[in-house]
Amino acid sequence: MKKNDIQKLLLWYEQNKRDLPWRHTKDAYKIWISETMLQQTRVDTVLPYYERFLKRLPTLKDLATVSEEELLKLWEGLGYYSRARNLQKAAKILWAQKLDFLPPDKNLLEKLPGIGPYTVGAILSIAYDIEEPAIDGNVLRVLSRVYEESEDILSLKVRKKYAEILRPLMKDVSPNFFTQSFIELGALVCTKVPVCQKCPLNTCCQAYKHQTMLCYPKKKVKKEKPIFFKTVFLFRYCDTFMIHKRLENGLLANLYEFPNVDASFTLEEVCHYLHQKKIFYKDVSFLGEVSHVFSHQKWFLHVYEVVLEKPILHELFVTREEILKVYSIPTVFQKVWKLHKENQELESS
Repeated sequence: MKKNDIQKLLLWYEQNKRDLPWRHTKDAYKIWISETMLQQTRVDTVLPYYERFLKRLPTLKDLATVSEEELLKLWEGLGYYSRARNLQKAAKILWAQKLDFLPPDKNLLEKLPGIGPYTVGAILSIAYDIEEPAIDGNVLRVLSRVYEESEDILSLKVRKKYAEILRPLMKDVSPNFFTQSFIELGALVCTKVPVCQKCPLNTCCQAYKHQTMLCYPKKKVKKEKPIFFKTVFLFRYCDTFMIHKRLENGLLANLYEFPNVDASFTLEEVCHYLHQKKIFYKDVSFLGEVSHVFSHQKWFLHVYEVVLEKPILHELFVTREEILKVYSIPTVFQKVWKLHKENQELESS
């Protein structure tokens, strides 16, 4: 790539960029929130979360001081909850240093929890117009085709090489537009199946020249995700439901779940289990199955509703409204709740 290629890319960006809320600000805090939410999450999914999050937590101080319970509820459904926890950890560190903003300090930013090289580059280039490359999956896909990259694009070696290629190209142009134009090109044109005829970089793209676009990017073959089978119990007493708080470490740490066991029970096995645990119930019904894919594993859930004769001592029972508004319940168990509602609707129709 040369300077004239970058000029064509910037012109394309100006004419084709999407109207996204984080593009109407130079506030580093708001850009940081958007970039963190967009990690491994689609733009259309992020939009309502971004607006709601900033309405409740408009400043770094608000993020640093909000309760974890409320923070996780705001994040509910976005997944990868460590992102939210790291946002707050970083905000607390800055607030403790009497900073109420993210400063244009690369060394400081790199030391904050959850902020990697891409996010540092995004904050510095987009918020502060500093010549620091921001290389995410979209950018890697574009560059892997432009240069017909033969190595794994997720390797540190490749990222470093592309950072060195991009840095001099950022001179004499807006680093803000430079960063966003590459990201936008990867999101809209240089996708899994690229639309090369519309690409402003097709004159310098080696993959387009050799018609090898679909051969890139190169990635290591991923291992098959392990599968876990679980039985989930919707314990209901009157119009309240029992939930547990998960452990403070591991998958879905500190979030709430419906009680479950690591096995796929038949109805007969559920009744036997309840008898063993001395749980007194009026009725048990099978609601259906739910599956969920995490980054490193898959869950298959058998879901049963258990109508109790009396609440189980020392356990937390909550209302439907509290499930909706108060307690942070991850997507996999939101699917369980949705299944319950669908069954109710069928019964009442």
